[in-house]
Parts: sequence; C-alpha cells; structure tokens
Amino acid sequence: MTQHTILVLGGTGTTGRRVARQLGELGHSVRIGSRSADPRFDWESAATWDAVLDGVDAVYLVPFDGALLTRPFLARAEERGVRRIVLLSGRGVDAPGYMDLSQPAARTHVDGEAAVRATRSPEWTVVRPGWFAQNFSEGFFLDAVRSGELKLPGGDGAASFVDAEDIAAVAVAALTEDGHAGRTYELSGPRALTLGEVAAEISAVSGRTVRYAPVAPVDFVAEMTARGWSRGDAEGYVEILSPVRRGLDAHLSTGVQEALGRQPRDFAAFAADAAAAGAWV
Repeated sequence: MTQHTILVLGGTGTTGRRVARQLGELGHSVRIGSRSADPRFDWESAATWDAVLDGVDAVYLVPFDGALLTRPFLARAEERGVRRIVLLSGRGVDAPGYMDLSQPAARTHVDGEAAVRATRSPEWTVVRPGWFAQNFSEGFFLDAVRSGELKLPGGDGAASFVDAEDIAAVAVAALTEDGHAGRTYELSGPRALTLGEVAAEISAVSGRTVRYAPVAPVDFVAEMTARGWSRGDAEGYVEILSPVRRGLDAHLSTGVQEALGRQPRDFAAFAADAAAAGAWV
C-alpha cells in the first residue's frame, strides 16, 4: 500500500507512541493526533478533526474511553478519503459476560467495533489485546510495584499479558501491508501468569522485592474510598480486574502469530527490558 501520511490517534500513549516510532523507523510519514500536537486534535472538539485528517490515507484509532465518538469520527474519516483504519479495541468485546456493558469504557469498545465494521470504503482491521505488560512499568500498577506491594482485587486468576511492542507491531503491519483487511486480531503473550507470578518475575529482575496481596473487592472499594477515591472510580477499578479474578483472561490468543508470523514476546523479556530502562528504580 502506497501511503502519504498515517495518523496515529493517542500517539503519546502506551501503544500509540510505539506505533508512531515503528512507523517512523520504516520511513513512513506520521502525524500524531493529540491535544498537544500541531495540528491539534481533541476528541471532544469535532472542529479539530478535519485538520488532522487532511492528506491522511490510514489511521491508527485509539478510542476515547467513556464516550461514543468513534462512530462520528469514522464517518468523517470516510468522507475525507481515508482508505485504511486500524482500531484498537479490547479483549472480551464479543464475549458474553466478560464486560459490564453499563460501564462507559465497555460501551465505547462495543460501539466502536460495530462502527468500524459498518464503514463502506476504508479497509479496516481490529486489534484486540489483553492486559498490557506495560501496565506494570508505565502506569496503572506502576506505583504499586514501586511500593513493593500489588494490593489488588485480582484473586488467584491469571492473565496472558501482552507486550505493547507486539500490539504496535501488529497495528503497523495492518497499517502498511496488504492482507489484513477485515481481520480481527486477538493478542496475548505466550503464557498466562497470576499476579503473584508477575510480582515474582519483576522481583527477579528489578532488584526490589514485590509481592502480591489479594484483597476482596468490597475491602478494596472501602480502602480506596477512605483514601479519597469516588465510589464509582473504586468500583470501576474492581470491574476492570473482574475478568482476571473470574479466570477469563488466562487463555492464549494467536493474533501476533497470525499477523506477524512469529511468537509474541514473553513477560520475562518485557520485565528485563523495563528493569534495564529503569522503570522500577
């Protein structure tokens, strides 16, 4: 596919900045879609959409969680002649009972997938990763790791954590190569780990002791609200971890192999790289 410019929405985020970097390494022209970029992009201001879509052939679309904006953005991209869309979705979108559809983020993904599948002219690919390995090194769980205690309502469930570098590589392939149109790639790492095993893996390479302390959901909500969280935020956090706790995230997916023809990176390799980069200093 001959391309002029590839728009990367969420280009400063965990997957977006990796997609942008990998595209740049391949010699593609990349435009970052963010409120700090020029031209400026703001999901909540449709007046900013046309400028970032100008001259764009392909879009890596990281949706705006909690809002149903993917559908109108796709409609505008289609009108502006975008020929290829790669949507970042999430594991469990099509699995009954995996997500609580009353949660705004769940509705964002469900509606976004339905919208991208309904587009008339752009080729589309959906990327559905499981839990990011980088949640332990760049946010979400980073503070807990640095404190030495992952105190979470995750029970004894396991998850097949996927490296964000692999997510980006699949997205880049779908943005730049033929053969990915109409595909949905389910992404995971090569093995499932419990949160206790994650803590042990990080401890082994980081030079610090990290332990997992499971906590009951009701106790987690009480503790977080006592620290100043809203009840809604605390309950939302519990819901996000619910699939891990219920054993729904342990299965392995083959999307990395299907898209890239190789095995996904192991959590141990991620942890070693993160430690070497000083993530847990």
